Amino acid sequence: MSVLESAKVQELAKTVEESTRSTKEGVKYFIEPAPGTLSRAKNKRHHIIFGRRGSGKSSLLAKVSADLTVNRNPVAYVDLEEFKGHSYPDVLLSVLIKTLSEFKCWMDTAAINPANNKSFWKRLFGSTPRTKGFNRSEAKQISGELAAMVLELNHHLFSSDEAKIQSVTKHEEGNELRTALTAGARTPVVSATSAFSASQKGSDSQQTQAEYTSKKIEVLHRNIMRYKALFQKMTDLANGPAYLLLDDLYHIRLADQADVVDYFHRIAKGSKLWIKVGTIRHRSRWYMYGDPPRGMKLGDDAEEIDLDVTLEKYDLTKRFLLRILEQFARERGLKTDDFLTEGARDRLVLASGGVARDFLTIFRRALDVARERLAHRSNSRGDRIGAEDVNKAAGEYDKFKREDFSRDAGKDDQAKLLAAFAKLSDFCLSSAEANCFLVDKDYSSTDVETIAELVDLKFLHRVRSRVTVRERVNRVYDAYMLDLSQYTGERARRNFDIVEFWGSHGEDSLRKSRLIYSERPRSSK
Repeated sequence: MSVLESAKVQELAKTVEESTRSTKEGVKYFIEPAPGTLSRAKNKRHHIIFGRRGSGKSSLLAKVSADLTVNRNPVAYVDLEEFKGHSYPDVLLSVLIKTLSEFKCWMDTAAINPANNKSFWKRLFGSTPRTKGFNRSEAKQISGELAAMVLELNHHLFSSDEAKIQSVTKHEEGNELRTALTAGARTPVVSATSAFSASQKGSDSQQTQAEYTSKKIEVLHRNIMRYKALFQKMTDLANGPAYLLLDDLYHIRLADQADVVDYFHRIAKGSKLWIKVGTIRHRSRWYMYGDPPRGMKLGDDAEEIDLDVTLEKYDLTKRFLLRILEQFARERGLKTDDFLTEGARDRLVLASGGVARDFLTIFRRALDVARERLAHRSNSRGDRIGAEDVNKAAGEYDKFKREDFSRDAGKDDQAKLLAAFAKLSDFCLSSAEANCFLVDKDYSSTDVETIAELVDLKFLHRVRSRVTVRERVNRVYDAYMLDLSQYTGERARRNFDIVEFWGSHGEDSLRKSRLIYSERPRSSK
């Protein structure tokens, strides 16, 4: 029987599949993408943590949450995907409610649980605290204040259909002003709207909504000092800082992201609260210039942590990804050599683009492909996972990447990005007949501007940042690779050049003018 059909490998497959989503239990498998990343993320400094979907942002924040909890630092982890599609200011109210609820939960459990309650600590956090729990009566008092604030905020969140509404309507003909006042403890919005004549314009309802919005924003602004005072109490009790972890900012509407970050930044100032925000770089807006500016400015208000291990540092990326798989294998009494060829390792790294979750997911699929091959007694390629098995698995994975794309890219951007990607794919597959392409560093165009977004969405991968071409004197290019799923599996093509940019002659293999996709016009002499 092949090792791929053994019980050990079946258990490995199960563990790998379960690990592709960040969970509290998965914290024990966390591996730093670069030395010092975890330590930085726990520093008393605001951070924006960047990474493509699946790069480990949530895993890092989950590990930070676990370590801080064991250290008895108050911490709240908030998954912003829950508030996808919420409009402002309701989205801010909802995130604030979730934040205070998470801190309340922390105060009711981790703050007061004794260190000798090993079943609680070991199961969720992997270790036990070295310090005793907080004073129970003080923790209970803070928990009660948090509960009261959550109750109050919930009232405001759902108050738009119970408020007294006044809307002023100005008609286009003449200067007549008409005021409609609708009062009542439970007057729905539609009642206020029906109080006006049929000649009302769409702007009337917008004015009514603006009044609701204004009331909610006023409540939020008025309460900032109350929240700051509460966090001060919490950090005084803990004799140390508190931390708020906001994961996946990019799920919130782009126009509202800076406002949400800004609100918590104002609460945090002077209250020993440190904010960590996880997001995708080119799908996010964490700071907005203005009078006043909003959000957190990198360099001034916050530092960045970049989790993207890319194909540009191929050897480091390969080592990091294989360490993750080796850890799972070791737990099952296996070595990666038992089930994976050397060619398959490189092909897995390429197929993943350096993204840990994609690496594990494609490995899991390649295992099924290899098993199916062996079930049909097609073992001419050996009884381990090979490069061709990975190719097929990567081709099948494309549809899941496109599902992620549909969720992550805004409706307005999807058509633009898909058109740009189709144009790039056509260039690689039909013109260059190679998996890589070059872009002039000093040239800007609509096509070039979308490349960074397509990299974040994992359709393209950066492989080299400074490439020169023999026929182009004094010009420097960025090199990118088309995602492996576009030219393997069912899409495999004859006479297609797989540029081995990671090999000993990697740079030379890229220095070809036929790979140039976009550049400045060449002067004619």
